[in-house]
Amino acid sequence: MATLELEGVTTRYGKVVGVEDLELTVGDGEFFVVLGPSGAGKTTTLKSVAGLVDMDAGRVSIGGRDMGGVEPYHRNVAMAFESYALYPQKTVFENLASPLRSGRTGTYDKAEQSKRIELVTTTLGINHLLKRFPRELSNGQRQRVALGRVLVRPADVYLLDEPLSHLDAKLRAAMRAELKQLGEDSSTTSLYVTHDYQEALDLGERIAVLRHGRLVQVGTPEQIWREPADTFVAKALGQPEINLLDGEVTGGRIVAAGGAVSLPVPSGVDVGDRVRVGLRPRDLDRADADPDGGAHRAGAERLHLRGRVHLAERLGRLVELSIEVGDTEIIMVAGSDHAPGEGDVIDMAIDLADVHLFAPGAPGEETARLGSGRPR
Repeated sequence: MATLELEGVTTRYGKVVGVEDLELTVGDGEFFVVLGPSGAGKTTTLKSVAGLVDMDAGRVSIGGRDMGGVEPYHRNVAMAFESYALYPQKTVFENLASPLRSGRTGTYDKAEQSKRIELVTTTLGINHLLKRFPRELSNGQRQRVALGRVLVRPADVYLLDEPLSHLDAKLRAAMRAELKQLGEDSSTTSLYVTHDYQEALDLGERIAVLRHGRLVQVGTPEQIWREPADTFVAKALGQPEINLLDGEVTGGRIVAAGGAVSLPVPSGVDVGDRVRVGLRPRDLDRADADPDGGAHRAGAERLHLRGRVHLAERLGRLVELSIEVGDTEIIMVAGSDHAPGEGDVIDMAIDLADVHLFAPGAPGEETARLGSGRPR
């Protein structure tokens, strides 16, 4: 086990910034997730830790040891690449055994090799593929082999570059559970990168959100979900994306959607201020179908609003509703039982504590969080 520290790490590719002034500390044995879209700097972060790229500035340390000038094979890290990076001329068994036979990372006798390979292949569901070559595998199978090659040997830090991205939805969900259990069992420090917010929330003990190579926010899944630092983080977590409504403080209330949305003014917001009101689609519920408001917090103050259903799209047991509220349109996710139809007028409600307030900005501009809609 080892603590991983990144201090002011900056890595560029010519004039293109991979990551800039990145500060992260991953605790001993922590499963830490880096979340962000393509181009955010996630893979560059892993390569900077592994020593696979030359940093322009900053410091990486593992277990208190400065990695400056230390070759990748002496850092005792194991990395799973999104592109698999398997040996094409070797069978699955030989690919998995390769890190156990390397003199640079320590050697294991044949009995120990077989034991470790059997454990990881059983966990990953690939024990029937041991005699095949990579060319005989599907993309999902190759990705599991690449992941197994990382997990098969002890390391100070596991670096996992979107290791589930090529799996189908069912297998991806199963593998998330397996990875979570493996992380708890091995107590190995793990840095896992993904663009999938659900993976981040499910797996991460803490999450770092990157945008354009810069750190936006670090926190537990609960903190990131409940208190997103800005609209970029709020939109990154949740599908469908959070509804953002332009509003202003007038008459002692925050008013948005042409007056159809009205809520108390919380601390930190003053008369005349403009704000963005954030409503997550899954936090809204049918106030007309359930007068008690469903599963909201007992005794919580609520924002009530009314709208006309413009479009209803069924998603299995759920329905995604596009609803015209005042002069704008919002998205709500509801249960399919007794779901409203297009043209129906419905009443909705959301706990004020689940209403997010952000600073105003131009269209497309990301703005900082001001707080929640909970009154002063």
